[in-house]
Amino acid sequence: MNVPKLIIHGGAGSLEGNVSKEKDVRSSLKLICEQTYQELLKSDAHSAVKFGICLLENDPLFNAGTGSRVQQDGQIRMSASIMDASTNTFSGVINIQNVKNPILVAGKLQSEKHTVIAGDQATTFAYDNGFEKYDPLVKIRWDEHLRSMQGKTGTVGVVALDANGNIVAGTSTGGIGGEIPGRVSDTPTVSGNFANKYVGISATGIGEQIVNSGATLKIVTRVEDGLQLKDAVHKTIKEAKSLDYEFAIISIAYDGEICVDKTTDSIFYACHDGKAINSF
Repeated sequence: MNVPKLIIHGGAGSLEGNVSKEKDVRSSLKLICEQTYQELLKSDAHSAVKFGICLLENDPLFNAGTGSRVQQDGQIRMSASIMDASTNTFSGVINIQNVKNPILVAGKLQSEKHTVIAGDQATTFAYDNGFEKYDPLVKIRWDEHLRSMQGKTGTVGVVALDANGNIVAGTSTGGIGGEIPGRVSDTPTVSGNFANKYVGISATGIGEQIVNSGATLKIVTRVEDGLQLKDAVHKTIKEAKSLDYEFAIISIAYDGEICVDKTTDSIFYACHDGKAINSF
């Protein structure tokens, strides 16, 4: 039996003008990490990842679910994905609207023939499967929109290793704000979120750059080929730095190794190694 391990993140960068919230962000991450780890102990990695991301989506401090940023046309469109190593299945929603927890809709798609859906069809799928209509807009995000404030990053993610050795990774985002409607970030792709029997990874940062680098898949391949997780992550981040890319990685390997690395100023995360929570 494995010692369950967990890591969560609330995005990378310098909070883009909201540095006064840093203490609150770190406090919330620590609490959510503890609550999610308790879920991991009594259930499994799949349930824990969805549970943890729901908590992050429900907290308006984070740019996912409630508190998502507003796009150029005044609308909120969210994306989320989950990958379960036990079934080797990636599922996600792209630019879904008016639901409370996009990660749960992504999770519902795990059992469908077509596992990634987008736009109005994703929203319709959610409603057809019992998800209620919900407005994720909060005042501070609308005020940012009126001031034409744009960000570059903004994501939440959870990676878990359970007692049975299964790894699951999930990621959710509310976008960057002010973007062209229809933009697709890394979050609902295998460049930004991936898990297999070797490693689980969630990325956060500038989505286009994460996609361009193929970050998660590079790391997975390197671990499969025999590199230790920390070496695989470090090599991928080193390559990203050479291109002036801005993103960060959280990850857990099959042997329980936890690794975080970044090219950004910071990444806000918390992890539980089975003994204690560490938050950064």
